[in-house]
Amino acid sequence: MFLGDATKPPTYLGAKTCRPSKHNSCTPDPYPSCRGIGLLQIAVSFDVAFRTSFVVTEKDIDDLEHTSNIAYVRWIQEIASAHSEAVGLDLDTYRRVGGVFVVVRHEIDYLRPTVRGDLLIARTWLPSVMAAKCIRATEIVRGPEGTLVTRAQTTWGWIDLASGRPRRIPAEVRAAFFNMELADAG
Repeated sequence: MFLGDATKPPTYLGAKTCRPSKHNSCTPDPYPSCRGIGLLQIAVSFDVAFRTSFVVTEKDIDDLEHTSNIAYVRWIQEIASAHSEAVGLDLDTYRRVGGVFVVVRHEIDYLRPTVRGDLLIARTWLPSVMAAKCIRATEIVRGPEGTLVTRAQTTWGWIDLASGRPRRIPAEVRAAFFNMELADAG
């Protein structure tokens, strides 16, 4: 079970942030301070990362007596959903705006094994948001010592619920993840 903890700022665990440069390359940044939204870079606090913790249980263990890769995929999905709900975007809200995120691609680096009973702390954030998709970064560390055990990057596509086709991510959804105020149209 996930125990949400969005109130504490996360510690830096080694993310990369893309910053505009004359070579347009992605460089390591020990203190990320901006996140891409399409072609627009906005300054946001690094504590936009959502954190949660959980314990590896018997159902997470595979035949080799360590955590199954399937458990990591499940945790990545669950923390993304918990983050979305924490910023006010539950399934009813997605239905109201007429669209939802779906996984397009997962990239997962399994760096260290975990076993039954390990306390794991996960954090997730959106380093990049484009017109109709976003990249979600997730890192999982083992307990208080903070050993990085898994790093993942998931591409989520925004689809229209009625047609099932890709659509631009609404401003309301973007704003929720970045704690930005929507401009008053009136």
